[in-house]
Amino acid sequence: MCDIHDKTPFKGLDHEGHDTEHKEWSRRSFLQALGIAGSGSMLLGSNFLTASAPSPLTAAIAAAETDNILILIRLNGGNDGLSTVIPIEQYDTYANARPNIYIPESKVLKLTDEYGVPSYMKSLQPMWDEGQFKAVHGVGYEGQSLSHFTGSDIFANTDLATTGFSGLNTGWMGRHFENTYPDYLINPPAAPAAIQVGQFGNLVFQGEETNYAFVTSNINQLEEIAESGVVYGLDDSLFNTCMYGDQLKFLRGVANTTYEYSGIIHDAYERGQNQVEYQDNNFARQLAVLARLIKGNLGTKVYMISMGGFDTHGNQPLAHERLMTNLSVAIDNFYDDIAFTEQDDKVLSMTFSEFGRRIFENGSNGTDHGKAAPTLFFGSGLNGSAFVGEHPTLEDPDGRGNLEYTMDFRDLYATVLAEWLCVDTPLVEQHLLDHPYAPVNLGFNCSGTTFPDIVYNDGSPTLPTQPEPTEPTPYDPELLNAIVHKPFYPTDENPHIYLEMPFSAHVDIQLFNILGQKVGTVFNEMMLEGSVEINIRERMPQHLATGKYIYRIDVQNQKMSKSVMVA
Repeated sequence: MCDIHDKTPFKGLDHEGHDTEHKEWSRRSFLQALGIAGSGSMLLGSNFLTASAPSPLTAAIAAAETDNILILIRLNGGNDGLSTVIPIEQYDTYANARPNIYIPESKVLKLTDEYGVPSYMKSLQPMWDEGQFKAVHGVGYEGQSLSHFTGSDIFANTDLATTGFSGLNTGWMGRHFENTYPDYLINPPAAPAAIQVGQFGNLVFQGEETNYAFVTSNINQLEEIAESGVVYGLDDSLFNTCMYGDQLKFLRGVANTTYEYSGIIHDAYERGQNQVEYQDNNFARQLAVLARLIKGNLGTKVYMISMGGFDTHGNQPLAHERLMTNLSVAIDNFYDDIAFTEQDDKVLSMTFSEFGRRIFENGSNGTDHGKAAPTLFFGSGLNGSAFVGEHPTLEDPDGRGNLEYTMDFRDLYATVLAEWLCVDTPLVEQHLLDHPYAPVNLGFNCSGTTFPDIVYNDGSPTLPTQPEPTEPTPYDPELLNAIVHKPFYPTDENPHIYLEMPFSAHVDIQLFNILGQKVGTVFNEMMLEGSVEINIRERMPQHLATGKYIYRIDVQNQKMSKSVMVA
């Protein structure tokens, strides 16, 4: 076996069972694709609901807490981190380990004195300059799997005990949506909870009973749905030459009915328009469609798209340059596009891959399966560009030439859930299988957590727009019960809310329509101990249509909702 410090290139595929694993992975993808589109999200079914379970309305109200959107970008195959973020401080060691495939210093775009990216990722330079790009070093986990199948499952289900085909069959996002929409199967939300393009084999959105994503097998299918409003075309010419044409047409019609979200996606697609020109490649097309759906106010909070080709065992330099050039250009175009509608600060994108690749090149001008790799974040909501965390050392790899992780991927997931999507911390830990909450300072803050300082690309040591930290309020289930609140109606045209406060506190009252969409703020100020009557119509600046509304009272980060009729 080659000594780890020997500069001789590694020979061949140093991963036992590599080809067999690919066959097994394809097998599971095929089995999952046997459904109409690989997702059980629209199958009929029911959940056992208790009286205290959240309703679809309260779930919609909870979802309306933030209008932030998350895009998950899967780099399928195992992205090479050392060809993505180049450690300038360790450049000699890096170049010696890769004599045939290293990126010359003349082709390194230095973003700081310590780190750079390949010059073919230069399209990200404007985003870096505008504070919209962060890279987190050394992302992985203890005992990282080097299997495509198992590695993908672990990054999706966060179950480090996963081995082979055994492991938890729910994903971190699936568990989040399961809590948000407890009766999803019988009362799905108005818009898809998530949209996923490709990768039937991924568990990210899988819950106990269903997959919470609207899944299309590829960008062609999503484009067709967005443009036509149906999953399958019903043009008679498609069936006239088929022996079972009538039956096939009937089945396609059933599928279109099942995919009730198709029309909603089409409407949003028509409302939104691309205002920049995207390149004509698979990844750019995915982002172009997402831009139109977001600009058309679809209402979906989480998207997942993918780019394949990162299993670069051979001829890596040309393959990786093509992939990362396409990614960089498309990401830059996408954020320019949604900036036209000032939504760029509400959309966060993050990459993930099943593993990284080894320090040393192999004998085929490529690299074999490795461990830690960087995660890239994009968006104005980052409030500053930076390299985050500690880069793994290249001087002391493990016995197979792997970079050791310095950042647990679950901490990034937790940060995105709690600080970007504003999920309560106890729920975040639950969704991540009781992994303790240890958020990472990525530039956004919803929970009031106090973060350590990080250094930004302009040299400033503090978070530019970080809010003042607040003292966390202990959870008290009896607190709101002590507040007497009820609607009453002095006149039908003049609905009030009556509050009797047993203590002084800041009170925030928001008004929502029956779809869970926020209508406005009724009250948001300090309230002293005692009673007060709040006139809803007087407090709302716009005209309220006749109908039923829900007001939500928020006191010391604890919430309670009730309905009120406006005549």
